[in-house]
Amino acid sequence: MRSSNPVFSRRGFSRDNGYAGFNTAPQAGGAAAGTQGNPYAQGNPYAQNPYAQQTQPGAPPGAPVSTGRMTMDEVVTRSAMTLGTVTVAAVLAWAVLPVTSTSFGLAIGSGLIAFVLAMVQSFKRTPSAALILGYAAFEGVFLGVVSKMYNAQWSGAPLQAVVGTLAVFGATLLVYRAGWIRVTSRYARIGTAIAIAFVLAMAVNMLLVVFGVAPDGGLRSMGPLGAIVGVIAILLGAFFLTLDFKQIEDGITYGAPREEAWLAAFGLTVHLVWIYLEMLRLVAIFSSSD
Repeated sequence: MRSSNPVFSRRGFSRDNGYAGFNTAPQAGGAAAGTQGNPYAQGNPYAQNPYAQQTQPGAPPGAPVSTGRMTMDEVVTRSAMTLGTVTVAAVLAWAVLPVTSTSFGLAIGSGLIAFVLAMVQSFKRTPSAALILGYAAFEGVFLGVVSKMYNAQWSGAPLQAVVGTLAVFGATLLVYRAGWIRVTSRYARIGTAIAIAFVLAMAVNMLLVVFGVAPDGGLRSMGPLGAIVGVIAILLGAFFLTLDFKQIEDGITYGAPREEAWLAAFGLTVHLVWIYLEMLRLVAIFSSSD
């Protein structure tokens, strides 16, 4: 299952823009190339190599036949550039823009532009550094203004949200690296279905709020129900991080092109922003109940 939403669009590292994790087409000879020695190869489409046609006969998985392959250093560098752009833009917006309705309008405009850029990137056949960094810049402005508004009412909430986001990222990576979570196609399908249902529920809830049916915010209230929904949203963000980790791991193992590191950075940034915003709301809810 695949969505056009950049949060759910997990194209992975395959030449045909298909999600590598769901690439179940058998390779020549009826066997997936590069599955030797992989304990999860049997029945696990994630073990298949979307770049099998580019490896030399007898070469181990990930042995590049040419330069320009994605490495972990590339992923870390591109992610640092993308997240750094978000951070710099957020800090500048925080420092320059006052807490006013005009600033809020600017934040909404920046958020919409960031969304459009993210959607364009999600439909492109190849990653675009300009689109991804542009998304990061406008998203940073949005986050900076929103964070300052939250801080004005709940002092320290943005810092706590940042710490919470880093904690979720670290814990998710630890759990993934420890092998406590196996990212299989079934795992991805179930999680994505839950996430889509969640987003649809949030969309319906927003309509109810707009038309005055749920004036207190409904599922997004500042009470216990809102806190439960926030926790679910954070868990969904962690779920998408596990997909990111798996795609990065497979992309490096099977020799994805170097430019795909931008796609990895894009996915990580989108999901960390998701988690941060939900963490910000959660901190505000708990602060309000004190």
